[in-house]
Amino acid sequence: MINSGLHAHAVGGDDSVASGVSWGAILAGAFAAAALSFILVILGFGLGFSSVSPWSGNGLSAQTIGWSTVAWITFTQIAASAIGGYMAGRLRVKWASVHTDEVYFRDTAHGFLAWAVASLATAALLSTAIGNVISSGAKVAGSAGAAVAAAGTTAAAGSVAAADGNTADAVSGYFIDTLFRAPATGAPATADAAPVAPLANGAPDSPPLAPAQRNEVTRIFANALRTGALPAGDKTYVAQVIAKRSGISQADAEKRVDDTYAAYKKAIDDATTKAKEAADTARKAAAYGSLWMFVALLCGAFIASLAATFGGRLRDRKDRVVYTAVEPAVGDRDTHESVTLT
Repeated sequence: MINSGLHAHAVGGDDSVASGVSWGAILAGAFAAAALSFILVILGFGLGFSSVSPWSGNGLSAQTIGWSTVAWITFTQIAASAIGGYMAGRLRVKWASVHTDEVYFRDTAHGFLAWAVASLATAALLSTAIGNVISSGAKVAGSAGAAVAAAGTTAAAGSVAAADGNTADAVSGYFIDTLFRAPATGAPATADAAPVAPLANGAPDSPPLAPAQRNEVTRIFANALRTGALPAGDKTYVAQVIAKRSGISQADAEKRVDDTYAAYKKAIDDATTKAKEAADTARKAAAYGSLWMFVALLCGAFIASLAATFGGRLRDRKDRVVYTAVEPAVGDRDTHESVTLT
């Protein structure tokens, strides 16, 4: 009869007083994830710049680029987090006397911590790129707001752009110029037109428009845009100035004032609408980008935790438990049979 004694020897010691966090493994996984994320983001920038074009009809559309960016960011998070979490779980210390459920929790925590450190490291590495993106979005919104403010300022003040006061604001200057255009050469004169002395070549000699008078007309239009209507007294006054300078009748001058004011108001309204649309588009793009980034980061946290659990299980499979079967001595010789389970 053979008496067999089984002796189990586990590699490891008492883990009750040891820390449950292996910071070395966490930092190793975090740096690996951050480096891979940085490389993939730079690659994404290169692919993105190569797919856009300033020429109309060339390159990808804005919608396609937006969805491609979302997909690439999500892939970057998943790939980098998987590598970082796996390394954090595989490189951790061995816990020989820890319960299986506790080992599972620690592996998950190691993967999550590796993802958290990697996210902070990646944000630090990409601070310049992220800052440029944010500043670009702020510039878009700021430009849209500036356009709205400029339209409002033009309507409210009708400021003069040039220092000498001879040039009206860029938005209103063109429409003010159309008010004081002389009639075309050869146009029939009206009965009540103001007399204009001809030049030697037969062209009408329009009196020069004083800068103060031009600015006054600009302010009249600006006040009309602010209040929403051109008062009758102001229209009559501007028409008189136009008739005196351009040599047209009072009725034609008033019609010119009405037409010019309508075109001016439409241009201001169109500019304001386009500015609001641009600001709204920038707002939606920023909101959607933040939401998709949030989803991508959540996916990264989950993948890192799962990969750390997988790596930890593979690490535990390397722990050797040696079972030794001891047979009774036969004569002067002992026979030992050892079986190693992995």
